[in-house]
Amino acid sequence: MSSLRDAAMTSKAWPFEEARRLLKRVEKQGKDHVLFETGYGPSGLPHIGTFGEVARTTMIRRAFEVISDVPTRLICFSDDMDGMRKVPGNVPNPEALAEHLQKPLTSVPDPFGTHESFGHHNNAMLRRFLDTFGFDYEFISATEFYRSGKFDDTLRLAAERYDRLMEIMLKTLREERAQTYSIFLPIHPETGRVLYVPMKHVDGREGTVTFDDEDGREWTVPVTGGNVKFQWKPDFGARWAALGVDFEIYGKDHAANTGVYGGICRALGGQAPENYVYELFLDAEGHKISKTSGNGISIDQWLTYASSESLSYFMYLKPRTAKRMHFDVIPKAVDEYHQQLRAYPDQDAAKQAANPVFHIHGGDVPASDMVVPFSMLLNIASVSGAEDKDVLWGFINRYAPEATPEGNPQMDAAAAGAVRYYNDFVKPAKVYRMPTEAERAALEALRDGLRGWDGDVSDEALQGLVYDVGRDRFDPMRDWFKALYQVLLGADQGPRFGGFIALYGVGETADLIDRALAGDLI
Repeated sequence: MSSLRDAAMTSKAWPFEEARRLLKRVEKQGKDHVLFETGYGPSGLPHIGTFGEVARTTMIRRAFEVISDVPTRLICFSDDMDGMRKVPGNVPNPEALAEHLQKPLTSVPDPFGTHESFGHHNNAMLRRFLDTFGFDYEFISATEFYRSGKFDDTLRLAAERYDRLMEIMLKTLREERAQTYSIFLPIHPETGRVLYVPMKHVDGREGTVTFDDEDGREWTVPVTGGNVKFQWKPDFGARWAALGVDFEIYGKDHAANTGVYGGICRALGGQAPENYVYELFLDAEGHKISKTSGNGISIDQWLTYASSESLSYFMYLKPRTAKRMHFDVIPKAVDEYHQQLRAYPDQDAAKQAANPVFHIHGGDVPASDMVVPFSMLLNIASVSGAEDKDVLWGFINRYAPEATPEGNPQMDAAAAGAVRYYNDFVKPAKVYRMPTEAERAALEALRDGLRGWDGDVSDEALQGLVYDVGRDRFDPMRDWFKALYQVLLGADQGPRFGGFIALYGVGETADLIDRALAGDLI
């Protein structure tokens, strides 16, 4: 552990860089624990951004635990007192929810009929989601936090310092919005709706607010006990102050508000936490992924084809660089994740600290049992027309006779995912072509070489044959490999071809060439 801690103190891996920054804060404050926070808006189901935020926070938390013995906590805060602004379209009987618009989500009936409210239902989905991935966290409901009195001291202080807090917020608002804005949103005493109305009076001494509702009736309610909630930007900073949050990450869309959140926190007597801002994910066309537009890949879709660990690997990579997150990134993420797993045991402490799998698994790094890369499985599925993983296992066992579905569970899951991925994405996009005369002559030479092959059936030896055939016929050599992929696999890119032959079979590859030359693949 000491060598790992030494390595972590100088590692350039971003979780360790953030952990060291946080350590300076903790040493200065002398706190007895470190509090990490992630926030969740429960107006819908958890999505891939939720996973990324909790996964990355957990990576920093684990990194901190390597360099410090100060205990840590992670809370997931659900803003379930947020008013329901619109009726979701993906729930049963949506018309029944229309009369509950602007009520806190925990006051809206559950359209699924399984929980106390719609907010409780979505909170349960979030907790099940987080539990499925093994995250270690404490859950806090905003409704419970407001109504139980845990937020009361901060709310009373906000009433006392109302003018100071309003000054922070009004600087960020257009003139028209500023005319009616208040940091407080009262809950109507009769209808239970969250009201966006100006305050007629805020009594800091009594801790009350006075306002007119939509019908012009005047009300005075205490700011405590769940009678009001903060607007979302003040809520961010007030939460930091009330809970004593030390670290929170969020997306680039929040970056412009960091000063506002921090200003609110400091005005309420807190110290703003350390923050980490990550870039947003992009869809296939380079547009920002949005959970409302559904233009990205979902958690369930990723897990249809690959493991959650491969998704964590993708989340680890360059968080501050905008990345396309579409289906075509999955094969590369799977293969690179397993490459890092295989490298880990032989690395020294410094390289282990920089290896993504250390941060994905918190130092308890498993061994990889993948004997064939995911990308290669896709190519074998392509030429074999595999409809189930058993077909792929026939080829896997030829290449690695000792491998079994039971003894290689990662390999088995990857084979099943590869068949699904092939049928959903590769098969519809395949476009074969006939070879040119020069390519035909080279393919015939490769076929004849395979028919007469009596050498070692290894990746390297067969790659040598492929290279020898193309070396005197193609310049540059990439034209030869491009021809192999387009004519034999119906794709522009492909595997290291010697490895493909070793896995698919020498005789089978010769037969495949004959079928391509005869035009049977088109």
